[in-house]
Amino acid sequence: MNRVKSFRAALACAVLAMPAIAGAQSLSGPVQTQQGKVQGAPGKVEGVTVFKGIPFAAPPVGDLRWAQPQQPVKWNGVRDATKFGDVCVQPPAPQRFPPNGATDSPNFTGMSEDCLTLNIWTPAKKAGEKLPVMVWLYGGAYNEGGGNAPFSEGDNLAAKGVVMVTFNYRVGPFGFFSHPELTAAGGGASGNQALGDSIAVFKWLKENVAQFGGDPNNITLFGESAGAAMNGGLVGAAGAKGTFERAIAQSGAWMGLGIGQMPKREDMEKRTLEAATKINATSLAALRALPAEDIAKNFRGQGMIVDGKIITEDLSITFANGRQNKVDVISGSNANEGSFTSSFGPPTTLATWTQGEGMRWGSHVDLGRAAYPATTDAEAAAQAPMPFSDTLAWHMRLFADSQAKTGNKTWTYWFTHEPPYDEGRPNLGAGHTAEIPYAFDNLAAPRTYPAGSSVTQMAGNAREEAFADQVSQYWVNFARTGNPNGPGLPHWPSMAELGPNETMILDADNKSGKGPWITPAKSDLFQAMYDDRVATPLGIAAGGD
Repeated sequence: MNRVKSFRAALACAVLAMPAIAGAQSLSGPVQTQQGKVQGAPGKVEGVTVFKGIPFAAPPVGDLRWAQPQQPVKWNGVRDATKFGDVCVQPPAPQRFPPNGATDSPNFTGMSEDCLTLNIWTPAKKAGEKLPVMVWLYGGAYNEGGGNAPFSEGDNLAAKGVVMVTFNYRVGPFGFFSHPELTAAGGGASGNQALGDSIAVFKWLKENVAQFGGDPNNITLFGESAGAAMNGGLVGAAGAKGTFERAIAQSGAWMGLGIGQMPKREDMEKRTLEAATKINATSLAALRALPAEDIAKNFRGQGMIVDGKIITEDLSITFANGRQNKVDVISGSNANEGSFTSSFGPPTTLATWTQGEGMRWGSHVDLGRAAYPATTDAEAAAQAPMPFSDTLAWHMRLFADSQAKTGNKTWTYWFTHEPPYDEGRPNLGAGHTAEIPYAFDNLAAPRTYPAGSSVTQMAGNAREEAFADQVSQYWVNFARTGNPNGPGLPHWPSMAELGPNETMILDADNKSGKGPWITPAKSDLFQAMYDDRVATPLGIAAGGD
């Protein structure tokens, strides 16, 4: 990727780069995996080699549709690993809106159920260099996405000294699907196939990543939105224990993007049978005989659930009782996560804002009014998108607080930087997905929905490039040691250094550092809502006690 870096960014890379990536030499020749040899190609950044489309599990087709991932098939000879594999079945391009980075880009090579492949960007010159490994879990509302999306290409992170991995997990009704026959075959569990795919990747990396220069005992997950929710789910999942060491959750955790209980497998089985009855295909055999298009048309993905094996209980119970996996965590969100919702429906007025109080706040209307006061139409319109943003911020703080109690290295952030937007596009501020170009240091790549910041105004812009270098370096440092801090970076305080309404602000122009979080009134509101909707029904002590 042709990129113009500021002197500060270039200097930071030079100081912090690992010795193994000095010079232009890169991993050459076929690499031996447990399944066979793969041949990659030079990446877009000098010294980086990329391997694409490597199978990490058997194709989930035929009798393996909806099965948990099986061992990948071995091959003879050298496998060409210079092209991305097919993305998993999802809403097709281009008859959809908004554009999908997995299907609406030059990286798209096809779409099929045979999609369980991964991609590796490595700066290593040889096997066994023990570089930290970063694994991206894409967002897309559990219904779309792929490891081929241009914004998630790993050249620039790899150049900072990590082995960067993306992969495809099954989405929609192929990746989140429960059925009584699946449950019987799974020993009382079904659903969460996408989580199973993720765990299969981590296990594959444990066996193979050393050949690409990575450290199999230092794997960091990072993901955004649905990918961050899966990230939080995997931190809590009994079935993921021991498969990774660190996690970065960007705008999502085990409750999704809000506050609520996790769906149960039994309820999702009923939903499956109701939909299956309408097309006269209730048995698992009949459903597996249907074309993929019919499955996509007639069934909805069920999202992350308490399936009985990977996730054995509502994870709010798990985290409240300290039973989650003991991994280091960064969790956080963006200041204007809900800004994209302003384009939906009619403008909010004081009358409509007041009329919706009971639905929003339940029995806590007084707390809601204190947290979000409005006396005019303009004030009501300004408040309307904020509960989405602040609820997510509160959830991410709960994630960090819960993990800190386990004794692991834990950090939280609030991304407040407002990137530039092109004329004619809505200014969403620090909206949902706004941090992704900075975390990947990929300002020249197309954006992902909804925060469509300006490529032309950001790529090559010294201010934006310096901030991208800062954010991505924090991520890389954390992957390396469990601590995001490093030379030349503003100090990131640990959870122990933060007051109840303080956080780590991420912003450009030397504004990163300890700063104010959401107000105490908002925090009180969301705690009360969590107690009512989650803690009390699940038997968790209210108020975080």
